[in-house]
Amino acid sequence: MIVAVAGGKGGVGKTTVAYNLGAALDAVVVDADLGMADLPRGRGPDLHDVLAGQADVAEAIRGGPVSLLPCGRSLAGARAADVRELAAVLRRVEGEWGDDVVVDCPAGLRADVGVPLAVADACALVVSPRRFALADAVRTRELARELDAGLAGVALNRTTDADDPPTDVFRRVLGAPIATVPADPRVGRSVEAERPVERAAPESVAAAAIRSLAASIRECRRARH
Repeated sequence: MIVAVAGGKGGVGKTTVAYNLGAALDAVVVDADLGMADLPRGRGPDLHDVLAGQADVAEAIRGGPVSLLPCGRSLAGARAADVRELAAVLRRVEGEWGDDVVVDCPAGLRADVGVPLAVADACALVVSPRRFALADAVRTRELARELDAGLAGVALNRTTDADDPPTDVFRRVLGAPIATVPADPRVGRSVEAERPVERAAPESVAAAAIRSLAASIRECRRARH
């Protein structure tokens, strides 16, 4: 199943959640933000090269604690990439590298976020634990619905004791399970260190929250079948 991880706006920790969700699902994580990639790139070809027809998918996927299909960060690479090929690439990753593919979407509601949402089987939203973030989350959910990517779960990300996150409000309005992910520095470091919180601190509240979100994705998969 292809799961698009989207955010109502930028700066909510979407990439970090996508990376850790990939670890929890034992999935390949694809950085589909062709203009502002965040996942570690390393050496070798990347998604830009694959979409430009200059490399095969198998060459671009990196192993590690989380398998990644990173994206390049150059303007030239972004211009050369044919976004129309993204759907075929994601389906190929799904068919050849396991049951689940987690797609880190472009931030917010930029026009290019619709491409991975259109091919995704389900969507997970990452939102700020503030009431004002609910409107952005609703807009993103509606876009996902229009593109037939049902909402499988929501991560209220970077919560603190002072937030008193309105979990029930988000659950009622968005109509999806809520995972409350605390502001844990081990989560914040996980992408750069390439060490998912499930490995760094498996007994932590943050790891449990990511597992809860993963369980919602699995339940969505079972419902589809």
